Amino acid sequence: MARRKTNTRSGSGRLRPPKSAPKRKSRASGKKSTRKRGGKKAAPKPRGALFTLLFWPFMLVGRITRNWHPAVKWPACVAGSLALIAACFLALLAIFYFVRASSYNLDKVAEMPARTMVYAREGKVELGRLHGDNRYLVDFDQVSPYFRDALISREDARFYDHGAIDVRSLARAFKENIRRKRLAQGGSTLSIQLAENTYFPPDTGPKPSKLKLIDQKFLEMAVAFRIEKRYEKDEILQHYMNRIFWGHSIRGIEAASRTYFEKSANQLTLSEAAMLAGIIRGPNAFSPFKNIDKATHERDVTLGRMVLYEHITQEQADAAKKEKLRIRPKNRRVIQDTYVMDCVRRELDRILEEHNIEEGGLTVITTIDHTIQRAAELSMERNLAKVEKTSGYRHQTRKQWQSKPQGRRGEPAYLQGAAVVIENRSGAVLSVVGGRDADESKYNRAIQAKRQIGSVFKPFVYLTAFNHGMLPQTWVRDSRIQPGEIDGMSGTWNLHNSDGKFGTYITAEDALVRSRNTSSARVGNFAGLKNVNQTAIDVGFIDGIPMTPSSFLGSWEATPWQVASAYTVFPNNGDWYRPYIIQEIRNAEGERLYPGKGDSGKLVVSAAEPGATWSVSNILQQVVDRGTGRKVRALGYKAPCGGKTGTTDDYKDAWFAGYTGNLTCAVWVGMDKPQKIINRGYGSTLAAPIWTDVMKVAGRLGYATPKFKPLRLQTARLCRWSAKHATSGCEAHNSAYNAKVPADIMPEPRDYCTIHPLRAVAPRRTNRTPPRAIPVEPDRPPRAIPVE
Repeated sequence: MARRKTNTRSGSGRLRPPKSAPKRKSRASGKKSTRKRGGKKAAPKPRGALFTLLFWPFMLVGRITRNWHPAVKWPACVAGSLALIAACFLALLAIFYFVRASSYNLDKVAEMPARTMVYAREGKVELGRLHGDNRYLVDFDQVSPYFRDALISREDARFYDHGAIDVRSLARAFKENIRRKRLAQGGSTLSIQLAENTYFPPDTGPKPSKLKLIDQKFLEMAVAFRIEKRYEKDEILQHYMNRIFWGHSIRGIEAASRTYFEKSANQLTLSEAAMLAGIIRGPNAFSPFKNIDKATHERDVTLGRMVLYEHITQEQADAAKKEKLRIRPKNRRVIQDTYVMDCVRRELDRILEEHNIEEGGLTVITTIDHTIQRAAELSMERNLAKVEKTSGYRHQTRKQWQSKPQGRRGEPAYLQGAAVVIENRSGAVLSVVGGRDADESKYNRAIQAKRQIGSVFKPFVYLTAFNHGMLPQTWVRDSRIQPGEIDGMSGTWNLHNSDGKFGTYITAEDALVRSRNTSSARVGNFAGLKNVNQTAIDVGFIDGIPMTPSSFLGSWEATPWQVASAYTVFPNNGDWYRPYIIQEIRNAEGERLYPGKGDSGKLVVSAAEPGATWSVSNILQQVVDRGTGRKVRALGYKAPCGGKTGTTDDYKDAWFAGYTGNLTCAVWVGMDKPQKIINRGYGSTLAAPIWTDVMKVAGRLGYATPKFKPLRLQTARLCRWSAKHATSGCEAHNSAYNAKVPADIMPEPRDYCTIHPLRAVAPRRTNRTPPRAIPVEPDRPPRAIPVE
């Protein structure tokens, strides 16, 4: 049927002619057709580099799955893309942490800072440990197999079956933490823990953020991979056992075994080994010192795991559970907490700095004689406890202080003391006692307590005077001090003697023997304040003395260490050796680091003329024989010795400093807060008994010598007034005497007395002896009770 042609009517009502079909153009015309062909697709637009970088996982997975069924293709694309992204992320993360881990020196795993060992002078008796960690390094075979098995059972059961990371443990820990909704388990292996203990010790500062903790854990894993590659399994286990922290500053299995059980690690029983392995996860909370029940529970749990992993049988575990843990008494003193170790620590720090020696792992041989040290400590406690029991003693006693609850004790307020023993001809310190107990008071009174020294200083005043022309038999006035008589003292000096009495004239020798204050002030005035100050500096009082006449009588302060050091000049005839306590330092290989080659480590100074010190020493021997120090003889000490007592105003400080041919010892007794100790608390009563006990022990050890070093003496007739050669005028005034004097302080041959004229005429007195200045018989002590 033919189609009818119709006209379309436009919107205006006009008829439009029908559209004619477009004419088809021939190819020959050379014009391109604009019609799209349905058989070909347009080429995809090129993607940018950023797009490729961001979406390449999706593009890669899309290419792989392009021929897959649509129902599988799209889930596979999503899952595959995410897995590929995660794998790439983990790879980058691993590279990042392995690069960081490569900067850690793996030698440090085996390099543990052992503590510096400190020994007594023979190198056999251990005194303590300093610097580094409190540990003893042991080899793998030096540890009980029980402990090795217990440690693996409790900390890393598959230790020998996995590498640095145990995937099973990580998965189990992850599942458990999700179930409990908290961090209940960790998946660390022993290798990871070793990395943590070596390179990431616990920080004592603020708690780190979670992000920082996560970062550290990843870094620990990376380091652990390197450790596993570098060391064998047994080596890893050995280093881990030497690094374990067991609380109470204990590091390593050997130190833990000695601390808790007083035995070596290779002697541990199954029960003991299981307990030590069990408390690692909470060394302070499960410490047997604090809670033996918790420690026992951790032991039993460890024994159960050892049975589970077939390291022991159930019968062995049951028997071990019945064994009672014998823990070392907690109250035993920590060996490094002593006054000796405090002195060693101070001197060692100085030597390490001066000689550029690295601390840790050293062997230090000290000058301490362990027997004398122990004797001094025991005597100090015994004699001071005896004083506390004396009628009229009104202070808190040590027992009363100890009986108080620990939180209410406060600082010790009981009677204290200090003692220092020095070898004369070397300066080696044989003993240091800084108080009654270092655990109760860290204050080292031997080197830190500056106390008024009183009459203990008088011998150095006389030493200076003898260096400047005075002699032991020179007469000195013993009357009241007159205004203007003493240089540097303005107004009236109301100085009195301890007995409240005054005399006329007395020899310098007897003035020192009887410790007369007025005479000693005049001797000091003769010597000169500046000269006395220089003598004090030369013998070890490095700060000198206050430039006031009262310093002649010891109104200033010094430490027992300084006093003992100063008194060594008397048996040494003027030579002063710097006191020292470290004899030798060696490194871990046994090489001597100090003193260096050709260096003895000693310092000697000529502090005074030999003749002057010899003369003072002779007087100090008389102090012990017939003067204020005769308590030493009453206590039974018979060997030749010299010494001087000292008692300060109102009996606040009691001193005794003395020496034999080989040793010098200074003892101080008093309260930390200066106050009256007890009525008539003289140095001869409180301090001399301690000195005597120490010297008796030293004598039995062979330190005492029968005689002091002699000097060449000259005989001359001298004047007691001028200390010069006597003239006929001296004879007329009965001041001439025959004297034996050391050659170096003997007046020059033509140095005659200028007080009595050479041609003086005086009536000859027959059958009469020269008047004595001392109103006592020469063959007996001046007083029945020594006066200081």
